[in-house]
Amino acid sequence: MTVMTPAAIDQQDDEEMLVPHSDLTDNNQPMEVVSQIESANTLENQPVEDPPSSRFTWKIDNFSRLNTKKHYSDAFVVGGYKWIDTPDFEYLRRILIFPKGNNADHLSMYLDVADSASLPYGWSRYAQYSLAVINQIHNKFSVRKDTQHQFNARESDWGFTSFMPLGELYDPSRGYLVNDTLIVEAEVVVRKIVDYWAYDSKKETGYVGLKNQGATCYMNSLLQTLYHIPYFRKAVYHMPTTENDMPSGSIPLALQSLFYKLQYSDNSVATKELTKSFGWDTYDSFMQHDVQELNRVLCEKLEDKMKGTVVEGTIQKLFEGHHMNYIECINVDYESTRKESFYDLQLDVKGCRDVYASFDKYVEVERLEGDNKYHAEQYGLQDAKKGVLFIDFPPVLQLQLKRFEYDFMRDTMVKINDRYEFPLQLDLDRDDGKYLSSEADRSVRNLYMLHSVLVHSGGVHGGHYYAYIRPTLSDQWYKFDDERVTKEDAKRALEEQYGGGRGILPQTNPGFNNTPFKFTKYSNAYMLVYIRESDKDKIICNVDEKDIAEHLRERLKKEQEEKEHKKKEKAEAHLYTIIKVARDDDLAEQIGKAIYFDLVDHDKVRSFHIQKHTTFNVFKEEVAREFGIPVQFQRFWLWAKRQSFVGTLREVSNKVHNAELKLFLEVELGLDLRPITPPYKTKEGILLFFKHYDPEKEELRKPIEILSKLNKMAGYAPDEENDLYEEIKFEPSVMCEPIDKKITFRASQLEDGDIICFQKSLPVESTTQYRYPDVPSFLEYVHNRQVHSLHPLYQPFSLDEKCEG
Repeated sequence: MTVMTPAAIDQQDDEEMLVPHSDLTDNNQPMEVVSQIESANTLENQPVEDPPSSRFTWKIDNFSRLNTKKHYSDAFVVGGYKWIDTPDFEYLRRILIFPKGNNADHLSMYLDVADSASLPYGWSRYAQYSLAVINQIHNKFSVRKDTQHQFNARESDWGFTSFMPLGELYDPSRGYLVNDTLIVEAEVVVRKIVDYWAYDSKKETGYVGLKNQGATCYMNSLLQTLYHIPYFRKAVYHMPTTENDMPSGSIPLALQSLFYKLQYSDNSVATKELTKSFGWDTYDSFMQHDVQELNRVLCEKLEDKMKGTVVEGTIQKLFEGHHMNYIECINVDYESTRKESFYDLQLDVKGCRDVYASFDKYVEVERLEGDNKYHAEQYGLQDAKKGVLFIDFPPVLQLQLKRFEYDFMRDTMVKINDRYEFPLQLDLDRDDGKYLSSEADRSVRNLYMLHSVLVHSGGVHGGHYYAYIRPTLSDQWYKFDDERVTKEDAKRALEEQYGGGRGILPQTNPGFNNTPFKFTKYSNAYMLVYIRESDKDKIICNVDEKDIAEHLRERLKKEQEEKEHKKKEKAEAHLYTIIKVARDDDLAEQIGKAIYFDLVDHDKVRSFHIQKHTTFNVFKEEVAREFGIPVQFQRFWLWAKRQSFVGTLREVSNKVHNAELKLFLEVELGLDLRPITPPYKTKEGILLFFKHYDPEKEELRKPIEILSKLNKMAGYAPDEENDLYEEIKFEPSVMCEPIDKKITFRASQLEDGDIICFQKSLPVESTTQYRYPDVPSFLEYVHNRQVHSLHPLYQPFSLDEKCEG
């Protein structure tokens, strides 16, 4: 129930996203769940030349007999690197595990700053690292997860709550726990970075990023790639939409809106309207979907929407190629062919050193012989050759690299982190056109320039996605990592995304085994986009405002203006107080229409935007101008939610200083219904609200005076007997208690702002003739049904404590 209480304390918005400390429940979530923080933590753009790297191996004996909830490894130094200026401080790490899970049925494992309690003020370091549980029978089945984090005193640990199922871990046949010994490993690379929060992508690069909704970094990398194909962007702009469409219900409009904001906004852009247009709910946004499948579904939907418009066929023109599947008999003159189209090509990574090797494998001839002979219609079983050749390649060639494969031995998906090279210039006419069929048009030069490299960092169970793009095919590359866009060199975009090992690193730190190790790279390319050189000028075209429908420009400009207005309001919010003033008219308007319990909803009353240094008397003058109530006739009461069953109501102080005030304006009316000076409020006086209930009409009303005056207003005889009830609360259930009329209101613990419901006392024998004979039963009915009206006739009044009911 709403009552009136002392002034609320100042409120201040806290926009910082905090990561719970390890002592709290479910502290550090896995990257696949909390990738809304990924963009803030993936800050690799300014590494030192040789970032400190280390591997730490932790052997845990008698693992199943550990009886502690948390178990820490010894501390180890990352690369021997001194991270702050104090001479006696080393950058120490340790591994933290929850042997029985951190409120989960999985082993929980984190990287922790060993001496976080003694970290100096402002200390912060960024690290890329992997955590692993080693399989002691078959090393290739080891479970490894890769992540990154910006460590500081408040976020001193980070990792995976659901690292691996406990059932697998404790199963002796699996090979993770051998002789009750578990081996855990951490590989860490630490990088220096610039201040993430002070970085301005638009200022530094001319481009803006996309906000991460939870685990949508994979979608963001794809959308940035498509956006930076100008011909595609222009076609999206020219799709027919109207001002009556809603982006959340229209994929074309949502994509137009997104592209427009990417082109003209100064800040990162949200993708919620687009994902809503996909039909995704909040849960879907926190799931990592398949990038290739998303690309195909999006293009198919756009292709369908483009039919019958000026941009019909754009998707096919850009992305569609054709290949021919053939089977050719060796000993008889018989050949079978089938032409198929493709929008992207899936290339093998495993067993291939580069893209050319993958194409060689793609067109590799398979021999059908022995038990695998081909049945050639009238010729019967024949030895044959089977293969694929390309009829034509599209102007924009999308190559999906098969980094994820099913391991039949392990019965699970695994990630292929092998080194795999891809050229800046791809020649698919090489070796006299060995990839082309006899039907191919040899006058078309299939020489391609690398446009985009989409990267996955992490393991098969999750990770992070980002993209390296050169929008104009110049020498300048950019990294699009969710909200952050940075300039990068070609080495970072190409060679560092090949995957595989980084070479042999020496072990020089105490606590490590003394043999060198190979630091495996878990960040690598999984999708490549090439643009045919002869089509470059057509595809990398100019796109400006004339390509954008007027209604879309107007809609988005209005959105931007509203956004800037809200931003300004937010920036100045600390200077102002919002004062919401409820009056008798608001009570009468809302009871029975918008509210059934309590008195008023302050979100639906007149609001005033007042500077905080304003005195309350000055505010009263503004109220006088707004409502026509002279200052001397105004009395204000502070309104707030009841903190317990007993509430209080006080007059407002002389200063306006809170972020928001909810007030009730008391106005006393004379016989001529004009405002008069409110009655004197003694220390013992109470401001109460009364409602009258008529069980015959099933109506609840609020009259003005106590008892005899209540009777007069209700049309009863002056000496009519009444029952009084205190309306206390209505959530989660109704509480409306009888009031003893023979004791004082103070003795009944009634205070300013309380609501009293009253009704004519009914003889016991007549209570059965009404569905809801008393106030509590009626309120319970309204609470459950919310269908009957409450009719107000409201005026507050002060009541001396000695008045008895």
